[in-house]
Amino acid sequence: MPSQELFRIGGPLPETNYLFLGDYVDRGYYSVKTVSLMFLYKVRFKERITILRGNHESRQITQVYGFFDECVRAYRGPQVWKLFTDSFDYLPVTAVIENQIICMHGGISPSLDSLDNIRQLDRIQEVPHEGPMCDLLWSDPDDRCGWGISPRGAGYTFGQDISEQFNHANGLKLIARAHQLVMEGYNWCHDRHVVTIFSAPNYCYRCGNQAAVMEIDEHLKYTYLQFDPPPVQKEIPAEGVKRTPDYFL
Repeated sequence: MPSQELFRIGGPLPETNYLFLGDYVDRGYYSVKTVSLMFLYKVRFKERITILRGNHESRQITQVYGFFDECVRAYRGPQVWKLFTDSFDYLPVTAVIENQIICMHGGISPSLDSLDNIRQLDRIQEVPHEGPMCDLLWSDPDDRCGWGISPRGAGYTFGQDISEQFNHANGLKLIARAHQLVMEGYNWCHDRHVVTIFSAPNYCYRCGNQAAVMEIDEHLKYTYLQFDPPPVQKEIPAEGVKRTPDYFL
């Protein structure tokens, strides 16, 4: 889905604040346009938009999943790809909303017990193959307790006991993350200590999933906007967006 449509659903800038959870490239046919728009919005409305790093904002991954090739086709060489990937090194890897919701692309890490541990990370580097920065971008919640080996080959899986302990120790109510396809656009797990938000409808043009945006108001009451991919070359009708209210944190 073109990224402009997401802003149409969630609300225009600068009237709406946005926090994005990563993976602006490799996820469709228009990676160059999508990431360019994100950076332009960040420059134009720097106080209104926060762009976190995903596991695909990486030199190694983008050479495998398509962004490198798209840059070479669009700009007749790899120079612009290098500029983009150099800039990815400066993206933050987590954000905390009102000291209650921690947001990242992947999940938590066995090497990070506190928010201060995260703040002390040297994030300005290529995403490493292992370690706490890698875990924040690659890990996933799991139905099993404790830490587990991730089938992705990077990061870890973590159970409800781990997420509950992390939230309690840091005075948090919720871990909000992306990274995994969920068919209704969002999915609760770990007794509502973790939510996965997935904002790409019909992922890779074949999965048939809905997408969602999480809205949070000034009272920390949140609502999910669920939506399908728009008809090609047509406006999104208002009835195409489903609002699912939730509760106060």
